Amino acid sequence: MDFPHTTLITGGAGYIGSHTVLELLEAGGEVIVIDNLINSHMEALVRVQELTGKTITYYNVDVRDSHGLRQVFSAHSIDAVIHFAGLKAVGESVSQPDLYYDNNVIGSLRLIDTMLEFKVNTLVFSSSATVYGEPLEIPLKESTPTQRPTNPYGRSKLMIEDIFRDYATANPALNITLLRYFNPVGAHASGQIGEDPNGIPNNLMPFIAQVAVGKLESLGVFGDDYDTSDGTGVRDYIHVVDLALGHLAALKTHHNDSGIRVYNLGTGTGTSVLEILTAFEEACGKKLPYAIKPRRDGDIATCFADPSLANEKLQWQAHRTITEMTSDTWKWQSNNPNGYEESE
Repeated sequence: MDFPHTTLITGGAGYIGSHTVLELLEAGGEVIVIDNLINSHMEALVRVQELTGKTITYYNVDVRDSHGLRQVFSAHSIDAVIHFAGLKAVGESVSQPDLYYDNNVIGSLRLIDTMLEFKVNTLVFSSSATVYGEPLEIPLKESTPTQRPTNPYGRSKLMIEDIFRDYATANPALNITLLRYFNPVGAHASGQIGEDPNGIPNNLMPFIAQVAVGKLESLGVFGDDYDTSDGTGVRDYIHVVDLALGHLAALKTHHNDSGIRVYNLGTGTGTSVLEILTAFEEACGKKLPYAIKPRRDGDIATCFADPSLANEKLQWQAHRTITEMTSDTWKWQSNNPNGYEESE
């Protein structure tokens, strides 16, 4: 095995976390999960155990709970941490910024302080392309300057990146990889684990999926007059399994290193809202209702990654297509019309 033996995954019952837990177990790693289950489901971990035939050690611990973190670190010989735990709804972050600075920023501080206390140096952090703010160039490169993100969620991610940089300067043994995601979508090919947002989805793909399964009436398309092929916004959608494998690649490549580094995880290709909708219609076999609405403040026409650094340094590439992203999402949603709730 080329990566750390025992990895602690914060937020491991969440959407991206549960897929990463599955891939890490399949690759032969030992996994410990902490999650407070505010925006995630224990059933996801139950299903990961069923799919892999392996047992997950789980603790209901909030990353802001220093005492709880110390108990976990004391009980296990942890070699690395993948840090997903945090809130991620952009709209909610605007109305309740205190939640985002407390959960995301304070939680990350408590986590890295505990890591230092127990001499655990390797960290992979779940960051976001929102740290680039209003993009200065397309495609976005790691060298593209970060600037003030357009919402508190994005600002919390940029703050955490800056904090981790300062910690790495002050503690040269630290080994930190910042992974900036673009738009994670899709589900495991089994249809057993996938994205199960609380309430009305904030993101395009789960919203379309809930329209397709009959939970929502119609998709709102915000703006059809952008300078794009069909007038709708273009984004870089990445399959969640490819994204999960990016974390394994980061652990494998850098587990004996020190310092801090950053990678974009995306496909390098932009897809419009209407192209996603058409692909989903093909996946589910029916036309889906939608309505054009005014543009939203802060939305931009086009945003996609230049993932060449991750391709080169991590030997990682996103392989799964838009067809796979939509068909895997439909398999998950049609198998689980109410998400994980039916099983709990």
